Amino acid sequence: MRPDGRQSNELRKLGFQRRFTDAPLGSVLSVAGRTKVLCTVTVEETVPPFLLNTNQGWLTAEYAMLPGSTGGRKPRERGGRPDARALEIGRLIGRSLRAAVDPTRFPGRTICVDCDVVQADGGTRTTAINGAMVALIDAFRVMEQRGWVRGKALATPVGAMSVGILRGEVLVDLCYEEDSRAEVDLNVVLTADGRFVEVQGGAERGAFSAAQLEAMLAAARGALDEVFALQQKALAGPLPADE
Repeated sequence: MRPDGRQSNELRKLGFQRRFTDAPLGSVLSVAGRTKVLCTVTVEETVPPFLLNTNQGWLTAEYAMLPGSTGGRKPRERGGRPDARALEIGRLIGRSLRAAVDPTRFPGRTICVDCDVVQADGGTRTTAINGAMVALIDAFRVMEQRGWVRGKALATPVGAMSVGILRGEVLVDLCYEEDSRAEVDLNVVLTADGRFVEVQGGAERGAFSAAQLEAMLAAARGALDEVFALQQKALAGPLPADE
């Protein structure tokens, strides 16, 4: 029995609260059970040096856990010593979202995605990617209205899901209690048309077989079908300020 009574292939309650704040072009509070991540999208009128004079844009992402997001206070970064875990997750989010866009459609501009964990209970990086995708689509709509986008900038939506093995059973969307005890932990990023962007993970104890890996990937694909449907449902309605 899972801590919250879910079936092995059952997701936590997912939600995407759009326009959570007003200033960014896109702003979404992404919720997966007790995990909550604020995802915002802003745009800068510049690109990194390696993209100068290339007629392309860029997308970058940063991730952080707010001090009160866990049981004990999470210290802020100070003294020029970056949080290696936060940097790694930020790069994952950036890679994932870059797979969703065509950078030739917004030349000379950098899309900045910020994902700040408000409350953590496992799956913060996957919750961040799923919410950031919704915020990015909202941002593109504003960019189109302002004439900042040439044609179709969105190539394909992406989504992410955690999956693991606990007591020999494959589980999707692990909460912290499950994640901390899992024998195997995997994070899967997938495009809406079924292509893999990234698969990262490993065994915490012992090793796992090819058959177990296939079972986890299949479970992730099934779970992500639900995620993509929920993203589309959230985006189908008007923004809260427009209601």
